[in-house]
Amino acid sequence: MSTPEPILETERLLLRPIGPGDAELQFRTLNTPTIMGHLGGPLTLEAIAEKHAKSSDLFAREGFSFLFVIERETGELVGHCGLKRVDAEGAKNPGDFEIGWIIRDDRWRRGYAREAVEAVLRWAFVTHDAPHVVALTSKRNKASWGLMERVGMRRREDLDFANADFDPEEPTIIVYSITQREWRLARG
Repeated sequence: MSTPEPILETERLLLRPIGPGDAELQFRTLNTPTIMGHLGGPLTLEAIAEKHAKSSDLFAREGFSFLFVIERETGELVGHCGLKRVDAEGAKNPGDFEIGWIIRDDRWRRGYAREAVEAVLRWAFVTHDAPHVVALTSKRNKASWGLMERVGMRRREDLDFANADFDPEEPTIIVYSITQREWRLARG
């Protein structure tokens, strides 16, 4: 079983498709209460494997999916970041391009999330010609929506919806968005 080659690269990160056998790696490395706290909590190995299968199917069908984020310096898995189609129960915009990410807590505050998000936004708009990209989070996840704002996304209250899967204590999912035009204008 070979590891998939990176398809996106940044100064400090390599982003590669999720491959066979990666569920166990994610389960061990990224599936902690701290990291998964705003996403409904840790998942079972089986649930991660199911998500990986969906991601692999999406990649085969549409050429995008969630990607493992690998630290160049160490070769270690430090997170995942990528694209999928909005499919959360109750969402008002099913089928839109959705970006999402998680970073290992021992790598927080190093700018890795922003670096990965900016690479994936470029992938969405340049490679996949996405008209716009949305991101979903809970109101309490200030780090997440703060990053959304820093990369030029704007709040879309008209797309907010209720779904307790992310955060049972705060079931309102808030949505941010950036259009391809806004993204291109921000980059000059």
